[in-house]
Amino acid sequence: MDKLIDAHIHLDKYSDEEIKEIFKDSSFQLSVITVSYDLESSKRNLALSNEYPNIKPAYGFHPEQDLPNDQELSELFSWMEAHKDQMTAVGEVGLPYYLRRKQADSAFQIEGYIVLLEEFIKLAKRWEKPIALHAVYNDAPIVCNLLEKHSVQKAHFHWFKGDHATVRRLISNGYFISFTPDIVYEKEIQDLVRYYPLDKMMAETDGPWPFKGPFKGQPTHPAMMNHAIKNLADIKKKPLESVYRLLYQNTRSFYNI
Repeated sequence: MDKLIDAHIHLDKYSDEEIKEIFKDSSFQLSVITVSYDLESSKRNLALSNEYPNIKPAYGFHPEQDLPNDQELSELFSWMEAHKDQMTAVGEVGLPYYLRRKQADSAFQIEGYIVLLEEFIKLAKRWEKPIALHAVYNDAPIVCNLLEKHSVQKAHFHWFKGDHATVRRLISNGYFISFTPDIVYEKEIQDLVRYYPLDKMMAETDGPWPFKGPFKGQPTHPAMMNHAIKNLADIKKKPLESVYRLLYQNTRSFYNI
């Protein structure tokens, strides 16, 4: 396939030279949705989008970190408001599943993260922007509650993992999911995509997050999606070319690019 869209990558975490190399690959035409970690990350993603027309930035606050203080949050929201016309989506936002597990502290307060996420959901609704979500396992139903409360339909659960009841709920609501290169070696992801409708899927790398299996020791590059998409086509028993085309169209339509 000559056109690919990486639906979820942290391009701001790559060096300038690495980014040049990524877009220098002439084997396919690449576009990316680059999500943000915080205000500084959002600013770098905006700058990158001004330099490369195929970089589409999303602004937000990644939940797997300490909550911002009131001043930091005010600055982020004000900046997002001022730059919303250059913003493709709100993201990455969500709930801190892995942070809670890492701390293993029963006193961990998730309420503040839920309040913050709801603010981002309200912004996405008001600005009519898609929202890129970090919401896995037990956190996903909480996020679904908030999305349903505010009637937000353009929701993208990146690298999603969850139980069958939640998967059915996502499908019923028309939410999108995306898979990473770990589809090649992770049975959990293979089982998920076997069940999930192809017209509600996108491909991503979540780079620079590293992968195992055949990708072990390699820097994460959007070209890895080729291997992942071939695996998806095999699982779905669909022609490879048609799977490429549908994933591309799904992502273009969802993110309005």
